Amino acid sequence: MTFASRYSKDGSSPNGAALLRDAVIGVIVLIVLASFWPIRTVPTGSRGVITVGGAIRGLQGEGFTVVLPWQKLDVFSIRAEQADIENAEGSTSDTQPVKVSLTVRYSIAPDRVTEVYEKYSHDGNLANYVQTATQEVFKAVTARYSAPDLISQRAAVSNDITSALRAKLANYGAQVISIDMRNFSFSDSYMRAINDKVTQEQLRLAAENKLKTVEAEQKQKVAIAEAEANAVKATADGEAYAKIKVATAEAQSLQVQNDALAKNKDVLELRRIEVELTKAQRWNGALPTSVYGSAPIPFMNVGTGGAK
Repeated sequence: MTFASRYSKDGSSPNGAALLRDAVIGVIVLIVLASFWPIRTVPTGSRGVITVGGAIRGLQGEGFTVVLPWQKLDVFSIRAEQADIENAEGSTSDTQPVKVSLTVRYSIAPDRVTEVYEKYSHDGNLANYVQTATQEVFKAVTARYSAPDLISQRAAVSNDITSALRAKLANYGAQVISIDMRNFSFSDSYMRAINDKVTQEQLRLAAENKLKTVEAEQKQKVAIAEAEANAVKATADGEAYAKIKVATAEAQSLQVQNDALAKNKDVLELRRIEVELTKAQRWNGALPTSVYGSAPIPFMNVGTGGAK
């Protein structure tokens, strides 16, 4: 049918059935073109898995790619994914139940995309596998630690969980980026016991510190008393030593004088005569009015005969 035949014979209007048919044909053509358009796009952070009849036939990188009509393109994410594990349960080596919530960030190794697509996931989401593996790893790691060690060595526990989970998820073609532990907790009864123990330990340390303070104060007082006693003793020893030295000097002086007098008796007699002479020179000739029994009588030269 030609274009002219689409109008009525008088040329006044087009044929309605012909227009409808043309519209339907146009839509069909568009659908066919869209379905069999060979150029597709693989987004950033993804890989394109080409399959034919369900079998993998190729892997495409980011950007444009040509997909033939008999091929299928599945977009597979290799971006970082996140899996939240709430209240994972475990038991310590001393049989204390413990719970923890974790957030695991992971991604699919680019060289393992086809393997993961074939075995585990068509879009790169392994959240279910990560959650199961994390719970198993947490139980295995906590069983190696006692409850006090889990608290005091939390960094070591986190490192052990990370190492074990990396090895575990490598089997699924995933690589661990980071692990965050949240809400690390024990049973209520055990937490109360820990709090009581901490309180008792704090009281014990406070008592020890107080005792040390008292002992230090007592030692300080003893040291001060000993210093004062030593000072008093030193003063007394100094005074006694000075007195001994003075007495010794005086005794030595007297000894020297006695030795000198003993060796020079004439000098002693001469000094006695000098003293008596001095007394005689100073006498005014008057006799004492009172004479004691022991007092010496001055010498008088009285004649026995009368005057001639």
